[in-house]
Amino acid sequence: MPKKKQQTIAKRNREQAVEEKRRLKREKKQAVKAARAAGLDPEQLEYDPVQGEFVQPAPAEGEAPAAPDSGDSD
Repeated sequence: MPKKKQQTIAKRNREQAVEEKRRLKREKKQAVKAARAAGLDPEQLEYDPVQGEFVQPAPAEGEAPAAPDSGDSD
């Protein structure tokens, strides 16, 4: 009866990396679907893989945050 070959650590690591990449891609697709269902445009948002959802992008250093319009357009 032949012995089973032991799986190398490198092969196991490669397989785990592929599975992790697939899982992250699946989660991102689900987040895009949820964002669209909520009426948001995923193109305008940033994906946060830690939270697994889209978040509003932080303003850049040089940019001033958009001030709300006071309504005085005279």
